[in-house]
Amino acid sequence: DPCRNFHCKRGKVCHADKQGKPSCICQDPAACPSTKDYEHVCGTDNKTYDGTCQLFGTKCQLEGTKMGRQLHLDYMGSCKYIPHCTDYEVDQFPLRMRDWLKNILMQYYERDLETSGFLTEKQRSKVKKIYQNDRRLVAGDHAVDLLLHDFEKNYHMYVYPVHWQFHQLDQHPVDRLLTHSELAPLRASLVPMEHCITRFFHECDGDQDKFIALKEWCHCFGIKE
Repeated sequence: DPCRNFHCKRGKVCHADKQGKPSCICQDPAACPSTKDYEHVCGTDNKTYDGTCQLFGTKCQLEGTKMGRQLHLDYMGSCKYIPHCTDYEVDQFPLRMRDWLKNILMQYYERDLETSGFLTEKQRSKVKKIYQNDRRLVAGDHAVDLLLHDFEKNYHMYVYPVHWQFHQLDQHPVDRLLTHSELAPLRASLVPMEHCITRFFHECDGDQDKFIALKEWCHCFGIKE
C-alpha cells in the first residue's frame, strides 16, 4: 500500500494514482466516519461539525479562500452561546485555573501510584511534596475568597503546576514561547466551561507579539519567580 507510511496534514487523506504514486487530497467531509454527540466540535464560523474530520475536511476544500483561512477549531462540543467575559470574571479566572492545574497533577500522581507512566520521575518527586502537604486544598467547587487565601498561604504549591502546564503546551517547537496553535488544544477543551479563557490568553500576551513567553505566562497566574 503506497499510502501506508505517507502522512498528510489534518483535513487531507492519501490517494494513490494509477501508477501507485501517493499524494494528499482534501478529505471529503461527507465521507468522514460517523461520530457521537460528544465528539461534535464548533468552528470559528459558529457552525457545529460532526467532528474534527468534517471540520478540517471542509477547511481543506476552502483552501485559498478567505473563509478557508478564517476557519479553525473554536472549541470542543456543539456550538452554543458563550457569554461575554467581564473584567471581574477575568480577574478571578487565575484563581480557578491555578487550583485546577494543581488538582490535575494530583490526579496524575494518584494514578501513577497504581500504573506509572503519567508523570516522569522528576515530575513525580515535585508533585509528591504538594500531594503530601497536609494544608493542600482538595479538589472542589471552592469560593473565590478561599482560593485566594490558599494561594497566599500556600503559594509554593501553585508554582510548579503553572510551570508544568506551560511546558506541556510548549511542544511545536520547544522554544519557551507559546503560539496560538500550541494554546489551541487547551483552549478548545475549556471554552465551554470557562468562557474567560480566550480573553485571559489574549491579555497574557502583554507585548501583543502573538507569543506568550514563560515570564508573561507566570505573571498572568500571579507567579513571581
